[in-house]
Amino acid sequence: MKRVPPEQAKALMDEGYVYVDVRSIPEFEQGHPEGAYNVPIAHLGSMGMAPNADFLAVMQKHFAPDAKLLVGCQSGGRSLHAATLLEQVGYTTVVDQRAGFGGTPVEAGWRSLGLPTGRAAQAGRSYEELAKR
Repeated sequence: MKRVPPEQAKALMDEGYVYVDVRSIPEFEQGHPEGAYNVPIAHLGSMGMAPNADFLAVMQKHFAPDAKLLVGCQSGGRSLHAATLLEQVGYTTVVDQRAGFGGTPVEAGWRSLGLPTGRAAQAGRSYEELAKR
């Protein structure tokens, strides 16, 4: 699987890759890469994070197996897991963004590099909208 730093992820978006932010809804709403879709790999609940049983179904409903997907999260762990799952079900062009939105102790993330961010999801890109369609 190809893993790229945030700057390269932005370049891939400029080339037509779709950014899928797999963080929880509250995390996404506090800031995300501009233009990202939100499909959480896990939901934040009163007991902490719980797997999103509908993750693959929502992805398969909205993105073709040959879609150019760029997957990101907060620091790189959840996105790597999500990208691996997507490859296992037949997605052929999945790239994982290392360091995520927030970064890690050894690598700057999307936000700290000053790459374009948003707080509100673009029409049709929030999880609530994607899960309904």
